[in-house]
Amino acid sequence: MAHKKPKLAVWKFSSCDGCQLSLLGCEDELLDVAEQVEFAYFLEATRAKVSGPYDISLVEGSITTAEEEERIHQVRKQSKVLITIGACATAGGIQALKNFADVDEFISAVYAHPEYIKTLSKSTAIADHVPVDLELRGCPINKVQLLEVLGATLVGRKPNVPNHSQCMECKMSGQVCVMVAKGQACLGPVTQAGCGTICPTFDRGCYGCFGPKELSNTSALAARLGELGLDSKQRSDLFRTFNAAAEPFAKESVKHD
Repeated sequence: MAHKKPKLAVWKFSSCDGCQLSLLGCEDELLDVAEQVEFAYFLEATRAKVSGPYDISLVEGSITTAEEEERIHQVRKQSKVLITIGACATAGGIQALKNFADVDEFISAVYAHPEYIKTLSKSTAIADHVPVDLELRGCPINKVQLLEVLGATLVGRKPNVPNHSQCMECKMSGQVCVMVAKGQACLGPVTQAGCGTICPTFDRGCYGCFGPKELSNTSALAARLGELGLDSKQRSDLFRTFNAAAEPFAKESVKHD
């Protein structure tokens, strides 16, 4: 009797699809994944729909509408393991900037007929609504980390995903610190590693794409950014990017409003 493959479902909520594209971008490795699982639901890649329950669900996107708020509970009920992927799903995403402002004013400024727009007042992470088994950070996620998480989940072991700061990743790659050497603003000291040191490699400070690391000292970094010449608004804006609603970044940004 043939071994039954685990069912893998990939779900989209409010997002740009970039993290799903990271999975498709695995290319040759994706073929290996396809040999181990059945892609039961993945509208970015196929129109095929296989009914649940699902062994693994990957969820991209934040909750920004009442319909999404209801749908994520249905996804959770059908999923043995639920893994959130990307900054939108783990921290509300760039759309969480509306959490710090008047949503009605935003809607009126953008849309000709705001009366047709139905949205919640805040953009929130999936974990704010249902239990999550694992969060994979990034905007977008690192495809190597995604493959590691999928492989580990399939064999029942803990994934090997770094939880140290971006600064550590820069040091291990031999990258010169742009904040020390050039006085550039950088969120590296408080950001979880994972991007491959993209921005410092191109002579830019870290924008915090992978969200806050554990025990991140945002107050100390904000003070140092002030010494480098950033005013309160600039410091607030720096913490309000892809992971604006992540608690350490959100709290620090509010201090400088």
